[in-house]
Amino acid sequence: MPSKKISVLLVDDSAVVRQVLQAILGDTPDIHVMGAASDPLFAMDKLAREWPDVIVLDVEMPRMDGITFLKKIMSERPTPVIICSSLTQKGAETSLQALSAGAVEIITKPSTGLKGFLLESAAELVAAVRAAANANVRNLGKRSASPVPAPATKLSADAILPAGTGQAMAQTTERIVAIGTSTGGTQALEAVLTALPRVCPGMVIVQHMPEKFTASFAERLNSVCQIEVREARNNDRILPGLALIAPGGKHLMVTRSGAYYHAQVIDGPLVNRHRPSVDVLFRSVARFAGRNATGIIMTGMGDDGARGLKEMLEAGAATVAQDEASCVVFGMPKEAIKLNAAQRIMALGEIHQAILYK
Repeated sequence: MPSKKISVLLVDDSAVVRQVLQAILGDTPDIHVMGAASDPLFAMDKLAREWPDVIVLDVEMPRMDGITFLKKIMSERPTPVIICSSLTQKGAETSLQALSAGAVEIITKPSTGLKGFLLESAAELVAAVRAAANANVRNLGKRSASPVPAPATKLSADAILPAGTGQAMAQTTERIVAIGTSTGGTQALEAVLTALPRVCPGMVIVQHMPEKFTASFAERLNSVCQIEVREARNNDRILPGLALIAPGGKHLMVTRSGAYYHAQVIDGPLVNRHRPSVDVLFRSVARFAGRNATGIIMTGMGDDGARGLKEMLEAGAATVAQDEASCVVFGMPKEAIKLNAAQRIMALGEIHQAILYK
């Protein structure tokens, strides 16, 4: 018997966006577009008759804004929501508010060339819908979804940095922590970082997120954390009490000069369909920090970071994966656990301890 299709409701005031998204998702065999609405009030009429598995939601709309609508949904009937946001500073800030309110993913749209951009991003949109349908929203449990087929060309971290020998430089008193996460990671990172005292090891973090969004995300985390959080710049020194977030659209790596570690921000091809890639960060940490490091992989779809965490373990690092019960999407941690890359499996509320105590 064929599995149930993922039902999707589109809410966007742009007729072009609704048309293109409906065409893309409507052509996907395991997805059914149950309807499209030009604003949240029209959407509520549809929701009164039928409830979807996933909602794709714009944030800037007439009559009722997307944030207000999202909060209403999450308070009444928590549902996986994907934010379809403008690729602007204002759009980034609003979308981060949506992620804090319970949205699971962001799909960006430019102000010009919209139709072509959305068509080029079709695979990303379909993957996001499938991941959202499988998301554990507010601990409601997973919904069924079809697996995401891997593209024919999927580059590994070899495209950026050769694998190390397994023997990193000698141990120093400088300890660093590398964290990788994706879907659900914005909320998870906030939970972990706000639990840390001002004195803690320096951190380098990859959160899969579009360009222009990571700077606003880092600023928001910085405003609620005791530690300093900011977007990484090339050659930044990795210092105790500082967390560096990989810029969207760039890879983040760690290098070492003497006893000190520095961030390296570079261009390069997508690795595991991502830039920044967790595998790229973890491989660099394995190569240049080894047993001086701790690697942590958290909620997210796909397998980015699993092999890199294994390389960190083989280089002597402590390694941790988030447990299934506390993940929004148990994809990345699950793949790392399958590779025996994680020494410990920890709930989200415990992960800050792995940062403080190796």
